Formats: sequence, C-alpha cells, structure tokens
Amino acid sequence: MGRSAVAFSPGHISGTFRRVEGPSYRDTGSIGTGIVIDSGVTAHVREARRTSVVVHEHRSGAEGGLVTRRGSPPVEYALARMGVAAEVTTTSHLPAGSGFGLSAAALLSSITAADALFSLGMGREAIVALAHECEIVHASGLGDVAACAGGGLVCRRTPGPAGDIVRITGITERIFTVHFGPLNTADVLARADVMERVERAFLPGCPEDLPRFFTRARAFACATGLVTPAVDAVLAACDGAGVFASMTMLGNGVFASGSGAEEILSEFGIVHAMGIADTGFCLKGVWNE
Repeated sequence: MGRSAVAFSPGHISGTFRRVEGPSYRDTGSIGTGIVIDSGVTAHVREARRTSVVVHEHRSGAEGGLVTRRGSPPVEYALARMGVAAEVTTTSHLPAGSGFGLSAAALLSSITAADALFSLGMGREAIVALAHECEIVHASGLGDVAACAGGGLVCRRTPGPAGDIVRITGITERIFTVHFGPLNTADVLARADVMERVERAFLPGCPEDLPRFFTRARAFACATGLVTPAVDAVLAACDGAGVFASMTMLGNGVFASGSGAEEILSEFGIVHAMGIADTGFCLKGVWNE
C-alpha cells in the first residue's frame, strides 16, 4: 500500500507586468498587477520508483472532455531538485497557455504535495522559492508564483519569490473570461521587440480597487501591441456595453467583470466564470492508499 498527497494552488491573471533581470533566480522575475483566481490546479502526488507527470485538462464546449498530456519539464525539474521521485497527476478546468498562471499553479501544488508526502519540511517560503526558480529556468512565467502564494488583487512592487507585494482581499466581484487558443509564454518572453514595448507600456504604482486595476490593465495591453484581432473585437464589445475588460497576460483571451460581462463574452466563445481568491496554495491532505 502506497501513500499519496493532494494540494491545490489558485491561478493568476496578470493585468500589467514588467520583466526584471537579476543576478539570481530570487532577484529575477517581474513586477506588476494581477488577480489571484479561485480556479487553478490540483496536484495528486503518489510514491513511485521514478518520476512521471500526467496533466489533465477538462475542456468545456463542443470540443470539451478530458484532454491528457504526459510530461512536464518544470514539475520534473522541481522533483529532481527536491531529491524525490513521484507519480504526479495535475488537474485543471481551465485551458493551458491562456494567461491563467497554470504553470505556476501546477508547480506550487505539486511541490506542496510532494513536500508533505516525503516529510521534507520545506515550509511555504522554500516552496515558493523553488517554484519560482522552475518558472525562470523554463521561461514559463515571471511573477505568477509570487502572486499565487496569497490571494486577492495583487500589486508586485519588487520581483522574485520574496518580493514586496500589496494585496487587496475580500473582493466579491466575479471574473469572466473567454479565450481563443494558447500563446506560448516562452516564445513571447524571448522576443526582444515585445519586451521593449512592454517596458515602455508599464506604469508603476498600485491600483486602489478593481475598476482602476482594469483601467490600468487595458491601457497596458493596448500599448504593448499584443492585442490580437479576436481579443480586440471582444474588448470593443465590452467598451460598447460599459464593461471593464482587458487581455489576459500572457494569453490570447479576455477577462472582464461587472454587469453584462458574462453576456457580452458569451457572444464570442465559451465563458469561464471564477471568483477572486483570498488565499494562496494549500495542502489538502496525505493518505494511505
């Protein structure tokens, strides 16, 4: 009979970001604003002789159903750094590569479960540091890990896993999203021209509430030149209805909030509804099987 552990991490939608390069993983990442969402990734980790990772994505709509992929270099790298071997299954009801911070969420939930399963005693700070390192090494994200360590409307004022973060929690508004296929984060981050536009578009400072967050995010998205025709059409419709909306960073999709948001987005595709989480990643439990 083996043992297993389960952990969960919320995802994160970035509204604005600026890349920051430092001398180490701890100093490298991004600053910016975003929202931690109550949808994310659940990781089920079992004892095993060698590491394997299975990724489950539950899709909605006409092409819905369970999509399974095998292998995850960031998660495999994390377990190797921890010195353990395990069978990992991650599950999400959100689409990968669409700006929901699922790479960070998969890392945080997988490392948390493995830490508990093998009684490593890492603690939250070390878990966040390792997950952030994995993101930087594999160019799968810059600031999502630090954001997902807690909840709320997030303003990351310094980069890295131990960065200075301002959080506003207790926000009850629902968030609605629609997406048009994945964007490869690593490819976008590797483009010097895109990063230059991002640098110019970024405005420092923290929004005081959700409406001002959306205003900043929208201005940033337009200035980066990353807005695709499909995203632009949704944003125009939201403008016409007086709905707060912006582009998910980095993903080919739109997130919106307020009266009429769900109805407007539903005209363009499958809508995912979610809340703003007040807490970050957590262990669900360890069991004998």
